[in-house]
Amino acid sequence: MGVIVMTGLPGTGKSTLAEGVARAIGAPAFAGDWLLGALAPLGVLDHADRPTQLAVYFGLLDSLVTRQVLLGQDAVVDAVLDDDVAARWRRKAQLVVVQCVCSDVAVHRSRIEGRVRGIPGWHEVGWDHVERMRREFRPVTDPELTLDAVDPAEDNLRRVLDLVRS
Repeated sequence: MGVIVMTGLPGTGKSTLAEGVARAIGAPAFAGDWLLGALAPLGVLDHADRPTQLAVYFGLLDSLVTRQVLLGQDAVVDAVLDDDVAARWRRKAQLVVVQCVCSDVAVHRSRIEGRVRGIPGWHEVGWDHVERMRREFRPVTDPELTLDAVDPAEDNLRRVLDLVRS
């Protein structure tokens, strides 16, 4: 299989899908927010500018992905990914990119405002963060699959599993 990446804006279902796929295929799930949550109490990112924060975020994920590939094992990644990182990972392993979106703004906002993920050391993001990311985030241009969070999560999970098992 290789590396399966769920990417998209916060609140589009990528964490739910990544966890479901990881359980189904018996692979570790690496989530960018969990990595940042582990670093936050250490103050590592307190005074870092945005490029440094992104370098830490992608550097940690890249290290974990590389390790799994070297071990000949699959990995599932839950992160906001861009074409540059996707290209780098494609050179290392077979990569399946699943772009997660939410076509209904009201549903998307309610998902953000109503969720509590409980990631130790990390904060819940607000709608303002999603709006900022929408302006900054460049979606991957060639995902193998695009899923909409307005569809039932179990249907989206089935679609991902069908893709990675084919």
